[in-house]
Amino acid sequence: MKIDKDKPWTWIRYKTGMCENCYGSCCTMPVEVRAEDLVRLEVATQDEVDRSVKKMAKRLIKDGVVASFRDSTGLFTLTSRPNGDCLFLHEKTRLCTKYQQRPDVCRKFPEIGPKPGFCPKLPKLTQ
Repeated sequence: MKIDKDKPWTWIRYKTGMCENCYGSCCTMPVEVRAEDLVRLEVATQDEVDRSVKKMAKRLIKDGVVASFRDSTGLFTLTSRPNGDCLFLHEKTRLCTKYQQRPDVCRKFPEIGPKPGFCPKLPKLTQ
């Protein structure tokens, strides 16, 4: 069966080391983050969060960092590139350019997500 990131029932059970030589399929799914993640990513300041999350969201949407903000949940959706990649995924190396600052959802994947404990791993394409 072919693995499809949009069909979690096709994913394989996650094992340590699977991220090596992976295409980064998980980095092509929508990334929902909280305000503290945006501060860690250094795209917002704690002062902005403390003053007005809505104003910060409006600025980040205008800047193209955030695609949307839901006030009811406090969740922001990071902007994706036209091909679906996360804004912070390097297009050639397929590595996260903000790995040390990555959001909690990325740190905890695949413990959390559409199918906890499973991964949409695809082999890295050779160029």
